Amino acid sequence: MKELVEFIAKELVDHPEEVSVTEVDNDGSLTLELRVNAEDMGKVIGKQGKIAKAIRTVVKAASMKENKKVHVEIVE
Repeated sequence: MKELVEFIAKELVDHPEEVSVTEVDNDGSLTLELRVNAEDMGKVIGKQGKIAKAIRTVVKAASMKENKKVHVEIVE
């Protein structure tokens, strides 16, 4: 999952070298914290959060194949 989020984010931003994804395990569920350059924050979130929602939808679909609960958070 981490690699998937990292790949998607790197394709969207102007500074792909500053993209990082951290995994945090929370009692059976997994939280992926996505960090990008401040200039790229809007590109990852999108207008009205549409890009962020799309990323979360793709990750949710991929996590269902593995029977895991995964959340994606975009962190400043």
